[in-house]
Parts: sequence; structure tokens; C-alpha cells
Amino acid sequence: MIMRKKTNNLIFPLLLMGVFLIFASSCKKDDDDNGNGNNTGIPVLSTTAITDITQTTAKSGGNITSDGGAPITVHGVCWSTNENPTIDDNKTEDGTGAGSFTSSVTGLEPNTTYYLRAYATNSAGTSYGSIMSFTTQEGSSGSTFTDPRDGKVYITVIIGDQEWMAENLKYLPSVVGPGTGSKTTPHYYVYGYNGTNVTDAKATANYNTYGVLYNWPAAMNGAASSTTNPSGVQGVCPDGWHLPSDAEWTELTDYLGGTSDAGRKLKETGTTHWNSPNTGATNETGFTALPGGYRHGNGAFDLVGYVGYWWSATEYGADYAWYRLMRYSYSSVYRNDTDKELGFSVRCLRD
Repeated sequence: MIMRKKTNNLIFPLLLMGVFLIFASSCKKDDDDNGNGNNTGIPVLSTTAITDITQTTAKSGGNITSDGGAPITVHGVCWSTNENPTIDDNKTEDGTGAGSFTSSVTGLEPNTTYYLRAYATNSAGTSYGSIMSFTTQEGSSGSTFTDPRDGKVYITVIIGDQEWMAENLKYLPSVVGPGTGSKTTPHYYVYGYNGTNVTDAKATANYNTYGVLYNWPAAMNGAASSTTNPSGVQGVCPDGWHLPSDAEWTELTDYLGGTSDAGRKLKETGTTHWNSPNTGATNETGFTALPGGYRHGNGAFDLVGYVGYWWSATEYGADYAWYRLMRYSYSSVYRNDTDKELGFSVRCLRD
């Protein structure tokens, strides 16, 4: 057990950027009431889904399983800020005929909730898919950044007044197995790799998914502890970026309404990387927190898929430093301090 203490704060949800997974129900055949009538002769849609949400763009589509006995004259997607969008609102017209199609919805306003559904029209009328909703991002979606040290490209995301890397840092100047540890000498680890060859370590799936695990001396790269906001500690981060202080992590969770609920807004959705149930995860910030596990003080790797740990630039005494963690089974972000020799992930903040 590595946690020595933890603090939970308050919660207030905000709408931020993310990748939203929204599941559709069955599409019906009615022209006006989204499928509650008994009209015949109009097209039949099966299901629709919303994908690839960005700040002002979304993609959706439908599958026309029957043209209703008359050729499809137009199909597409309609959307509105009203809860019952029709083709009298905003719409795309993607083509004619039956079959599957995908529509691009553009020109949306950020920080706005939209309602969307697919439609298809023939001479007998218009059929609509089920209504779905999604919320666009508040503010900018960030950009990408290329680390000149190794050519790695990172997605970035703006959350409040901070711009974070939306991926764990992968900078790996050297590597050791988990049996090597120190509170003072920098060490770099790749989960599951027990060797010293950087090329081999970078070829592993864990490196490419979760990045590098750093002990605190490696994360700090010789810098002194900082309690300020911003930290002023570049640490292992590239030029123009820095290791966040404890205060900067607190700024993030405060902006998201407090530690009690911030984790769900930061965690990647689904169970591809997080173990089930990945409680509450929406990733509405686009931060895409991953459960990269850690290098344990006993000389082993542990908890990949279950927990993600991230260092701060703030120490807690000579042997300990503050960090944040998120769990597969909670919606919280936990703040704790632990031994500097452990291997944790790093997220960098833009200066």
C-alpha cells in the first residue's frame, strides 16, 4: 500500500471537451413523432451514432434498411439546440438511396448542447432516427506538440486556464528494470519491461500506450521542489513545458468542481485500458487519463489497468512527494504523498 493520506473535495460539474460515446436506440418510421405512428411507405432507419466530437464538429449517420417502396430522394442528419430536431432546422444532405451513410456536422457553437438525428426522405415522407444529444467543448481544443528530443507528437488540451498534454510523457533517455530503485538517482521504467535497452523498451505495447514511469528524481531532472503556481520546474518535460506543482493539480481539480467528481471527467472512457467498471468516466475534458500502474518500492510493477499515478513537482519532506491518482472503480481524483523512489507517470503543462 503506497498511499499515506488522501483528501477529497467538493464537486460541481462543468462542460468541457471530450470524446463522447453516445449510444442510439432503434430508429422508427414516423414523420413527426420519431417513430410512434404507423405510417407506411416511408424509409426505415435502423440506428445512428455520434462519433468524433470536437469543439465545433461532429459526425453521425444512419443505416436505411428499407426505402419504403419508393426511392430515397435525400438523406442526411439534422440538428438543433431544441430537443426535437427536424429537417426544418440545421441539416446536411449527403445523398440519395438506401444503405449506410455518415454525415459531418460543422459550424457548431462551443459549450452548447445539441440534439441530432438522421433522416431519410422519399415520396411518401420523411423518416427520422432516434434523437441523441451531445455537448461541445468550452473553449479551445488545444493542438499538437512535437517533442524535439525524440520526435514524439503529443495531443494537447486546454482545461480552464491550463494547457495539458493529453497523453502521458514518453521521453526515455535510459531504462532499467523495476528491481532498480532510488530516492535520489533518476530512473526510468516501462511497465512490464525488465531490461536496459531503450529501443526494446520503446517497442513494447505498454510504452506506446502508457508512456514512461519516472521516479521523482527523474521527473524533477535535478530541480528543487516547488509549491508555486506555475511550478517553474521544467523537470523531465520538453522546453516550453513544465512538471505541474501540487497547486497546479489542485487548480485543475478545483476547476472541474472538486476531487470527488473530477476523475470521471479526466478518465478515458470504456474498458479498453481501464478495467471494468471504469466508474463514471466521460473524458469530457479530453485529458484521457490512463491506468498506467506504477513501479512499486518492492521492485515490481503493479496495478496497470486499475490505477493511474502522476507526480507533482512538490515534495512532502525529504523522502516523499505529492502525487495524484485515479482508480478504475471511483470517479474521484486522490491527492496523496509517497516515497520518491516509486515510478509514476508524468503529465506536462505548457508554460
